[in-house]
Amino acid sequence: MIALEFPLFRLRVITRNRRQYVFDRVRRRYVALTPEEWVRQLLLHYFIEVMQYPSTLIAVEKSLPQIHRRADIVVYTPSLEPWMIVECKAPEVPLSESVLMQLVGYNFLLKANYLVISNGHSTWGYNCQTVPPSLLTQLPAWPSKPNG
Repeated sequence: MIALEFPLFRLRVITRNRRQYVFDRVRRRYVALTPEEWVRQLLLHYFIEVMQYPSTLIAVEKSLPQIHRRADIVVYTPSLEPWMIVECKAPEVPLSESVLMQLVGYNFLLKANYLVISNGHSTWGYNCQTVPPSLLTQLPAWPSKPNG
């Protein structure tokens, strides 16, 4: 398991018609603030501000038309190869093998180096460059020259 300590991030939240929306800095628009979106926004801010992952190489809700699904977050290398896939769950949803298998299915198509699942309380990560994939104890550092 990866222990993440989220610093206080300033999320831009507005209310419209009694519903809250948060500004997604990657998608550059306001989106409904659901529990899962809260986790996604925390991770995005953590990736960009703490881990220094380039925001220009992050896709949110990346469409996977082959399986009619969307990956919550995909981080790409500068050569636009998938580097990390992240699945976000609402805080009350426990992480489980079925959540991991959902992410593994996405990786069957994308072939990323790293897989991460989080509900904001718990975060699991896997290095898919090893056989079998190894459990991460921390998020991978952004390489100065990612090799895919």
